[in-house]
Amino acid sequence: MSNRVRADLVAILALLAFVLTGILNPNEALVGFSNSVVIMIASLFIVGAGILRTGLAQQAGNLLLRYSADSEKRLFILLLAIAATVGAFMSNTGTVAIMLPIVVSVAISINSSPSKFLIPLSYIASFSGLLTLIASPPNLIVSQMLVDHGFEKLGFFEITPIGIIGVIIGIIYLFLIRNTLLPNGENRNSSKDGHQLSPKQLAIDYKLGGNLIRVSVPEGSEVIGKRLGQLKIPATYQLCILKINRKSIEGMNLLPMTYQEMAGPTSIIQPKDMLYIQGLFENVERLAKDFGLLIEKGASDADELVSKQLGIAEVLLTPHSKLINETVRGISFREKYNLNILSINRQGEYVLKEMSKERLRFGDALLVQGSWESIELLARETKDVVVVGQPKEHASIAAASGKAPIAGAILIVMVALMILEVFPAVISVLIGAVLMIITGCLRNMDDAYGHINWESIVLIAAMLPMATALEKTGGMVILSEGIIQMLGGFGAFGVLAGIYFITMVFGQFISNTATAVLFAPIALNAALSIGVSPYTFLIAVAVASSMAFATPVASPTNALVMTAGGYKFMDFVKVGVPLQIIMFVVMMIAIPIFFPF
Repeated sequence: MSNRVRADLVAILALLAFVLTGILNPNEALVGFSNSVVIMIASLFIVGAGILRTGLAQQAGNLLLRYSADSEKRLFILLLAIAATVGAFMSNTGTVAIMLPIVVSVAISINSSPSKFLIPLSYIASFSGLLTLIASPPNLIVSQMLVDHGFEKLGFFEITPIGIIGVIIGIIYLFLIRNTLLPNGENRNSSKDGHQLSPKQLAIDYKLGGNLIRVSVPEGSEVIGKRLGQLKIPATYQLCILKINRKSIEGMNLLPMTYQEMAGPTSIIQPKDMLYIQGLFENVERLAKDFGLLIEKGASDADELVSKQLGIAEVLLTPHSKLINETVRGISFREKYNLNILSINRQGEYVLKEMSKERLRFGDALLVQGSWESIELLARETKDVVVVGQPKEHASIAAASGKAPIAGAILIVMVALMILEVFPAVISVLIGAVLMIITGCLRNMDDAYGHINWESIVLIAAMLPMATALEKTGGMVILSEGIIQMLGGFGAFGVLAGIYFITMVFGQFISNTATAVLFAPIALNAALSIGVSPYTFLIAVAVASSMAFATPVASPTNALVMTAGGYKFMDFVKVGVPLQIIMFVVMMIAIPIFFPF
């Protein structure tokens, strides 16, 4: 709670303490790292990255903004209502993982901090677990407990009235405190000047699009089979060929793609190639006439210079760079780094003509073009040049551009598999994660691994054995039975309140599944011993297990949003404890009404 030590390190230290004191053996302590929930959460990070990378999150966010009519209040309620609806048919962890990139995108779009939205998202996802039987593991656990003891199982929508009350009360509470208890710091995920680092923005700033002309190579053209170096186009026509497009099907990318090659002296022209040429239109006309090429109609956009294979980046010369006072031709930049220099920005003036003769000066910014791999390699060269921005990030975004429909289809398939229970939930999510990679929604495996929030994964995995430790030591049983003995004199209602309260308290430190597993048999025995309906007590356990709001380790959804929202431990305490108290009062009234003693 002091926030002086990272939460994941605290969890590991606790896990080590269990082993060193002999409470758990190493196998029991490390079992969390092979838990299906942990694997599912890691996979959901990958699915969420695909949703974000392809622009699907942005599109969904724009749709939400349109329906909210630019009202932040309406947007807040709409987001939570959608999260509750989605969460009624899949796990709360899956709901948050899917909604998180959309919520972050929307928050950035309205110049707000994601921290105003992410705790509410996590809490409403927990409430949504009470809307249907399959929405939360505790519901299934208590239903199975009833069946095992000769009672009727719970119906699919039997718990829904309790869930609706929870969702409504939760949305009202979160709406009222959104500007007071929720942190509203500056959004760390965006920068006011971030757009200036975008490759597409660079292409516009350097005025590349204005003189960008597409020329196709028809069958029979005399340039076919020749290297660009043989044609001497820059010297003869004062033109620069930036890239070549040709149709192909690429390795792991199972969809037809246009392969893009950086143009250079060794590039060999093939039939039906599309050449992207920078220069004056009259010079391009002369080139086309001389070599039998066809000038494509319609203006070309600077955006076309950025693709999955190729990109552009701005490079600054360091004060002690060996390139200073050297000519562009003399530094052999292409031979050394496999990149073309397209333009020089010298104190706001752009040098394009006869650039090869220019001597570089300290303070010059170079616009370079080539494969993303070459740009990333250049970014590691800190002695002579510094690459501005994050080329690896831009490469990933470019790779996924235009694939939002594919990401949407993958998401629908994954959710359908989970709802229909074709496979275990973890397998359905793994299928979704793998599909995001092999369809190109994520650039490669490194990109996928890079989007897993390892702090959350380690935190959850290290906390899972806590339930085993509590069970083995008998601490939980002693406390729960003590409360039943203390409150038994107050009748069934007193025992119900006691079971709900202790389940809720322990639910702040262990998973809702583990909480339900431990308290369901205690609740059933208590109900039978005092001669009341076990449904009332078991529903109380299911509900209290899902009221995990007061700590970031209370639920995987809280751990998921903790880092993304930049929250501290006390943020959950401030927002969650009042909500716990409110829901305790509400549920003590609602549960006996819908499930009488």
